[in-house]
Amino acid sequence: MMELLSNLAMGLQTALGLQNLLFCFIGVTVGTFVGALPGLGPLAAISLALPITYYLDPTAALIMLAGIFYGTQYGGAIASILLNLPGTATAAVTCIDGYPLARQGKPGLALFITAISSFFGSSFAILLVMGFAPLIASFALAFGSAEYFSVMVLGLVAASTLTVGSPLKGLAMVAVGLALGLAGTDVDTGMYRFTFGILELSDGFHLVAVAMGLFGVAEILSNVGLPAGERLTHKRISLRSMLPSRQEWKVIWKPALRGAMVGSFVGALPGTGPGIASFMAYALEKKISRTPKRFGHGALEGIAAPESSNNASAQAAFIPTLSLGIPGDAIMAVLLGAMMIYGITPGPALITEHPTMFWGLIMSFWVGNIMLLILNIPLIGIWVRMLTIPYHLLYPAVLVFICIGVYSADNSVFDVYIVLIFGVVGYFMRQFNYPAAPLLLGFILGPLLEEHFRRALLLGRGNPIVFLDRPISLVFVILTLLFLVGSLLPVVKRVLARSEAGAS
Repeated sequence: MMELLSNLAMGLQTALGLQNLLFCFIGVTVGTFVGALPGLGPLAAISLALPITYYLDPTAALIMLAGIFYGTQYGGAIASILLNLPGTATAAVTCIDGYPLARQGKPGLALFITAISSFFGSSFAILLVMGFAPLIASFALAFGSAEYFSVMVLGLVAASTLTVGSPLKGLAMVAVGLALGLAGTDVDTGMYRFTFGILELSDGFHLVAVAMGLFGVAEILSNVGLPAGERLTHKRISLRSMLPSRQEWKVIWKPALRGAMVGSFVGALPGTGPGIASFMAYALEKKISRTPKRFGHGALEGIAAPESSNNASAQAAFIPTLSLGIPGDAIMAVLLGAMMIYGITPGPALITEHPTMFWGLIMSFWVGNIMLLILNIPLIGIWVRMLTIPYHLLYPAVLVFICIGVYSADNSVFDVYIVLIFGVVGYFMRQFNYPAAPLLLGFILGPLLEEHFRRALLLGRGNPIVFLDRPISLVFVILTLLFLVGSLLPVVKRVLARSEAGAS
């Protein structure tokens, strides 16, 4: 215990150094604004900032790059809530309840809950990183391909509950998302599939393009024909209007805690990420709620849980990266590469070989999240003032930003066309009440699901019993079956009730 306190004191002293404080502030500020801009995301921002860090002290450089990463989790919810436009793919689930709450005249409250929940989720995960990083890393190593496949199937089935209406429509959209994820190059054979001779599809559909189209462009198309009185309006934001009431505090703290736990668990697993964590946290809250019909209409739990979860996941993602040298996603891979450029080898020996850097980075997470809280709450009024911009000026500008952001990700005009195509698809999905969120999750998980399915069968010599042989995988399979039965049972009961009514 004394050794831990000594390490924390050393880390805090490092994090509070003038240079490290400055670059931490730069990182979280850039991250917030990048998260709020549609289409850019943390990967692009970190990649652009990486060459600048070659001339910095390694600790200061990593503190800044990490600040950009978790800062985008805060900023990503801003456009989601105000414009139904996810600044990052991880914020897509926040659109489901954040935007309806803003339409009810409570954008300040929604943004305040986002900031508080994000801070809580991050703090929860940082505590885990500080005290249990080696233990959690060893647990994560127990996950093989069979376990990853099983937990992802559970996430996909749970995603069917993200829809406000029929769970069958949710499952159908998950299947469509999985099918879209198949397009591109086969990982094992290197053969093109479902590209239809289009070279630009050799790497599949770009995630940012799909998300921006389904949520952003579809929202613009849906609002074009509406009378001015039916569009999102704005009233002056006061501090009192932003603060939750005592009853609202009671509503949000438990979902924020559960979201932090889900996010910490998912983030510690290599190969997952904040996007999966936020979807799973939302699905959990809707499943255990006594009034699930409120979700999709401005439920506070639908904001608190995913925002807490994706921020917890962003912090917990450093556990496998730092402790094992295994990056959880592309962003962590870039940070891992940056550490190697600085001559630092991540892995079990990192804590003992570079204790000042390790504990300085961990304590900078606290400092950075406090900065984000102080930075974001005063800016709420400024963000909400975006809604005072006339609609005929605001949404064309947003559309331009979407196209610029998507184009800048891969310098591809084809991705801009994909955005517009999925925007039209998303518009018609709205007209027929098909949810976009399950489709997006299916698209995100599809390639990973296929990869781990193939690998598990290869290790099991083609025998599917491999998914039931391993205890952790078996638990997830059972939970998936229970989830599936629980989702479809009400549908079956309604069909039987109608058939009995028709017979009588």
